[in-house]
Amino acid sequence: MTIDPQNLDSVLRALADAIHSEGPAVRFGTSPSGAADITTVDVDEFEDAAVVVSTSGSTGTPKETVLSVEALAASSMATAMALQGEGQWLLALPLQYVAGVQVLVRSLFAGTRPWAMDLSGGFTPEAFTAAALELTDRTRFTSLVPTQLQRLLEDPSPETLAVLRRFNAILLGGAPAAPELLAAAKDAGVNVVTTYGSAETCGGCVYNGVPLEAVQVRIVEGKVQLGGDVIASGYLGQAELSEAAFLSEGDTRWYLTNDLGALDVEGRLTVLGRADDVIISGGEKIAASVVAAQLEKVSGVSAAFVAGVPSAQWGQSVAAIVESSDPELDAEKVRAAVGTVLGHSTPKVILVEAQLTRLANGKVDRLTMIELLAEVNQGK
Repeated sequence: MTIDPQNLDSVLRALADAIHSEGPAVRFGTSPSGAADITTVDVDEFEDAAVVVSTSGSTGTPKETVLSVEALAASSMATAMALQGEGQWLLALPLQYVAGVQVLVRSLFAGTRPWAMDLSGGFTPEAFTAAALELTDRTRFTSLVPTQLQRLLEDPSPETLAVLRRFNAILLGGAPAAPELLAAAKDAGVNVVTTYGSAETCGGCVYNGVPLEAVQVRIVEGKVQLGGDVIASGYLGQAELSEAAFLSEGDTRWYLTNDLGALDVEGRLTVLGRADDVIISGGEKIAASVVAAQLEKVSGVSAAFVAGVPSAQWGQSVAAIVESSDPELDAEKVRAAVGTVLGHSTPKVILVEAQLTRLANGKVDRLTMIELLAEVNQGK
């Protein structure tokens, strides 16, 4: 089912029943066609379950994450406090991902009427603008991923720019946002709030590096751990995975991420990349995020994906896919631009593509791109 203004009411009713314990939990998944698949499910193993949402699957098989009424309420309240009020939300993301679900959840807790953008024809600035013009509340919010915001800010029409500026805040998450994109939004007068979180934390729970009210952040052995009432109950039917990913200490429940991070003296979080993004090539540890950041400085490169692939000589080789619309840019030009700075970390394989392969929620499809890079690197 594609969520649009015509069928939004039935979705809201099912979700409201689940939140008010007047109906079974609601599962948001993906049908074989790729559209949102909305069903009800009895979740006997978890108390007070309201929503089941799949993780993105960007790093492996998607897991069905169970969110309780308490966790959703805590997340909704903390978001309203961070945004300094409740208002009307525009749904511009697929509902099978937690950021989309949360647009409807926050609307229900706030008692406001959301509007759903029709995504049946894909995400376009024209469709977004038309949907945003349907909002009637003076306080307006939406959630986007970086690729969506980039499309909106690429030579925007006066109408698109006007509706973007009318949002009190645009939550931006799902993937790291390039500094250039954030600068472009600021220059355009658009209030963007970067978010960090996952399905396991009811979506974003750290805004602009600052944890939401009652959310705790700590770094253990270099990895980010998130705690508080917003943490999921666990994974449906996957007890071992739940035990590995979640930890209870006293009254606090923690989600153990696989992200590397650091906290400054004021408690502001910087996410440094995934722990499994460390590439060991010829005995040297190379951070994929550092290589990607350098590639993204190359003129004509809008985004970069870096991974380690098997190598008979080095154990792992650094390989990359860069996104560029410049027809003159090729692998040798990219390699020449970064070789002096990166040295041994310079990717052995570089593919120049018009677009990185992404999932529906805007995250890069890591598994697909790693498979492609490994295939190209085979025998080298």
